[in-house]
Amino acid sequence: MKKCKYIVATTTTLLLGLSPCLARASTAPIGISSNPAAVNITTGNGTLQGYIDKALGIRHNQGITIGGAWVGDINQLFSGGIPHPDKTTTNSLLQLDFTADTEKLQAWKGGLFGAEFLQINAQNTNFQAGTVQGYNSIPGPPPLNRFELYQLWYRQTFFDDKFIFRIGKVVPTYDFDNVIKPVALKENDPTVPVVSGLIFTPLFINPTTLGTMPGYYNSAYGITLNFAPIKEWYLSYGIYDGNVASGEQTGLHATPTFNGAHFQIAETGAVWLLGRQKKPGTFGIGAWQQHGKIKSPPTISENNTAGFYLFGSQRLWYKNPGLDNSGVSSYLQYGYNKSRAMLMNKYVGAGLTAFGLFSHRLADSFGIGAAFAWMNKNNFNHQNELILQAYYQAKIFNSIYLEPVISYIPTPASNGTNNNAWAGTLRVVAIF
Repeated sequence: MKKCKYIVATTTTLLLGLSPCLARASTAPIGISSNPAAVNITTGNGTLQGYIDKALGIRHNQGITIGGAWVGDINQLFSGGIPHPDKTTTNSLLQLDFTADTEKLQAWKGGLFGAEFLQINAQNTNFQAGTVQGYNSIPGPPPLNRFELYQLWYRQTFFDDKFIFRIGKVVPTYDFDNVIKPVALKENDPTVPVVSGLIFTPLFINPTTLGTMPGYYNSAYGITLNFAPIKEWYLSYGIYDGNVASGEQTGLHATPTFNGAHFQIAETGAVWLLGRQKKPGTFGIGAWQQHGKIKSPPTISENNTAGFYLFGSQRLWYKNPGLDNSGVSSYLQYGYNKSRAMLMNKYVGAGLTAFGLFSHRLADSFGIGAAFAWMNKNNFNHQNELILQAYYQAKIFNSIYLEPVISYIPTPASNGTNNNAWAGTLRVVAIF
């Protein structure tokens, strides 16, 4: 893969067969995901690879790429949450990524091997605030301190990148219901680098699939098929180990589990450039089915369930049309399931993001977002939970970003007596 100035190999670029080196103009402002491990199939910007090549005396890389990211934050619960909460919590995430391009290795065309390791050292930040959806995307189910083989896959493209096959240990949320992915129809067109830098969990996995769909940080073995006969339309299908629904920590499993439980999902969508300014947009619709046991604490369980989702994003305004990415974008999410055991049955989310609006801070972005979920009445006394969040993402040095975030949860749903919660987060994201 090519070394890029910015984070590379996002879902859209792989799916549509585009170059991973997007927005390379020197004046192009770009925001990044607040949690690269939940969004990008491969992560890196060439810095680590450059050091390795220099140390080994490699002048022309022959297809081996090593990169990664580190994300760390400190959280302060100002008010509300569970009785007697831990007011201050910290989280850390490290991912190391390795890819091998078979064509550059002079083996065969269109092949790519990938492996990634993930180290998490986290605290139960979301539980302290009483939120079920999660205002912080780093901590998930226990164990909160883990080292795992996060990904191990092989990808092959066919028919001039119109059909892509990927098998192995993967993260399905990269390919499905990924509202945050960049939108680009041509490499030189203005693009939306990421739709939002919000940190709450619903941006990375729809709450109506939470607990059944493999994703960060419980990847799973399976197969993903992507078909994109034209660059404006795609169709995707995947089938994966479904033991996440029964409480298994599949991310910690080095080998696949074959016991009949599986999760399958299909999605179709379109991308476009709107109006004279060619403002990029995307829309996707998908349906999924969980086959096998679904467990929800303390005693509720069921066999098999299904649901569907919608998502879309649209660039609303360019400050400097045709010159850079400065402007405003939006996104919208919806999800539904018919489960009697899952945590949430309906969800709607939306957000606005501004990129590079300050002339002396072109790489900065800021935004707001809302996540509203209807809770499963079998599990919770609260009927719904709302998270409101705002952030400012500032580029500090090269690919190091500092991001202060404020979150407000008026109806934390983990128990019926929780008071509304205010929380602040200071996050650092470093891509290398």
